[in-house]
Amino acid sequence: MLPAKSLPLSSALIKAPKSPGANLTSTNCIGINKWIRKKYTNPSLSFRSSCHETSSEPVVVPETRSISAQKRVNILPEALPYIEKFHGKTIVVKYGGAAMKSEALQASVMSDLVLLSRVGLRIVMVHGGGPEINQWLGRLGLKPKFVNGSRVTDATTMEIVSMVLAGKVNKHLVALINKAGASAVGLSGMDGRLLTARPSQNSDQLGFVGDIATVDPTVLRQLIDNGHIPVIASIAADKTGQSYNINADIAAGEVAAALAAEKLILLTDVAGILEDQGDPGSLVKEVDIQGARRMMNDGKIAGGMFQKVDCCVRSVAQGVRTATILDGRVQHSLLLEILTDEGVGTMITG
Repeated sequence: MLPAKSLPLSSALIKAPKSPGANLTSTNCIGINKWIRKKYTNPSLSFRSSCHETSSEPVVVPETRSISAQKRVNILPEALPYIEKFHGKTIVVKYGGAAMKSEALQASVMSDLVLLSRVGLRIVMVHGGGPEINQWLGRLGLKPKFVNGSRVTDATTMEIVSMVLAGKVNKHLVALINKAGASAVGLSGMDGRLLTARPSQNSDQLGFVGDIATVDPTVLRQLIDNGHIPVIASIAADKTGQSYNINADIAAGEVAAALAAEKLILLTDVAGILEDQGDPGSLVKEVDIQGARRMMNDGKIAGGMFQKVDCCVRSVAQGVRTATILDGRVQHSLLLEILTDEGVGTMITG
């Protein structure tokens, strides 16, 4: 991050930009305690954050007073160094977790993506939709099954996954971005041979759950160069045309690597990497690849977080400059991450 002065978030609350149709109110503002991201250098040290939110509810602080025109104008020059840093750079955002479940956070995230696109960032979104899939399985009288956190995907479940992700969820997100004032194009890993899948190593247990064999970002570059925001559903097909369910974190990481992205952001519903899994205050703000791998080997990163960290490490090792596991429960967490020297998650560097 730039060594420039951060936006004055603790004093003047920054409101989301007004976009046509964006369902934002005066309560949608940034209202978290101010802290500076610190680098994780010693596995024996514990870094604590002043942001101790563990609830799945969005972090919203009601606005008690309006911001004067002068204060709003003063904020803009302070954001300029960050805008200049990321102008023309590709940012891949994996969208999921609490930010996808809450309608208020959906509107906030889409508005933030449009703002970042308007100031010159090249935005790509990758999404999953586990809760929606579970809901539709339930409507059909089918019970979701998981093995070590991965969805067991038989032929019937794969059909539902394709319909929900590439149909309902994908087009809903495209509509939200378009409504917020940008131009989004929805596609899946199958379109333009963007992602070619292969069976996972545990296919005997998981069925049609796939790994990514190759990535061809040609169609993405064409869309981005023409001012569109690609929105990618995390399904793909192998060379025979068989469909596979792809983990959205993995898909986002591989897409970011193929695009040589400046930044990969995983929007999720956890605070980030914790030095002590039992202590929400031990958030690690920044860690390099070696430190992350050491924590994984030491068992400090486990469960669903293990896969997220692993895909971040893989993407950074393949040339992505930084990868961040970002707390999507915090209003405007994307703007905090990109337009200030602060953040609400864990950043992994090379």
